[in-house]
Amino acid sequence: MLQETRARAWLTLAATIIALAGFSPAALAQDDTAAEEAASEEVSVDRHIGYYYPEPQSQETYVARARPLPDSDRQRRLAFVTLLATQQLQAPYSPGLAIFAKGEEAEKLIMVALKDELFDSVFRMRGVLAMMTASARSSELFRSYNVQDIFTFFDLLKLMGFEKVTLTDGRDLAHVVYLE
Repeated sequence: MLQETRARAWLTLAATIIALAGFSPAALAQDDTAAEEAASEEVSVDRHIGYYYPEPQSQETYVARARPLPDSDRQRRLAFVTLLATQQLQAPYSPGLAIFAKGEEAEKLIMVALKDELFDSVFRMRGVLAMMTASARSSELFRSYNVQDIFTFFDLLKLMGFEKVTLTDGRDLAHVVYLE
């Protein structure tokens, strides 16, 4: 329940950022057939491995139903993660996750579990992401554009221009999701 409250708070904040940017409904939706055919290739050497997370043991690709919004740039992504971090630090409980962006354009979202067992398996990682999707789908943003039964948390990230999400338990497990 506490994790769901945190996820809802994060997504409320994301919806506020997107709404304040004045994005139009047309910019939010995209037909699956219009999705890019391939994501840009990952640089063979990931300089964050061994510093923020271990060598990823698994990866997957999510083909987003959304496309990046025209105004989604490095500044907006950094503002998004900064506000999420600030909101977590202002909560009356210690944060369960560290969330931050890296990359030349802040296009890589990294989520590090700060508590044992939160991300101790890929299944738990996906469970947390599913809770974030549930919160996103109940947000005013998704409802106002009638995408609450289509878009996921990954689509929200794609709207903001993120290309990759790395989740880690902060010790020895990491999982990567590429957003196409």
